[in-house]
Amino acid sequence: MDLRQRIAQDLKEAMKAQDAERLSAIRMLRAAVLNLEKSGQETISDADVYGVVRTLVKQRRESVIAFRQAGREEQAVREEREAALLESYLPAALSVGELERHVRQAIAECGAASPKEMGRVIKLLKERLAGQAEMGQVSAMVKTFLSAS
Repeated sequence: MDLRQRIAQDLKEAMKAQDAERLSAIRMLRAAVLNLEKSGQETISDADVYGVVRTLVKQRRESVIAFRQAGREEQAVREEREAALLESYLPAALSVGELERHVRQAIAECGAASPKEMGRVIKLLKERLAGQAEMGQVSAMVKTFLSAS
């Protein structure tokens, strides 16, 4: 079952269970995925959907901070629960050691030797590590390794 099918199945289950909070979060996720599909890409991979999920989680985390600063604890807690629910759609994050191994392997495969060739390595890693690592962290690690060589 691909990720979009899992989201559709979870939506049905939330409807049957009449779980309003869960239903709201899954509907929001489904709408974001549908917007991505309508954006013109011919095929949407799980990696693309993971990107959408990560964006939504990041938005929720930022909202939590803003709500807490505004003294709206109840809303902050609700956003935290939504973020946790959305994170359940992401695969387990890679450890630093595993991420390092993937980066070194990708650099070797691309034959990259300088930071100028970073784009090719990132492109390869973006597909492989879909949803398993923050691309900012991956990018920093690739830059570090390429600068050192």
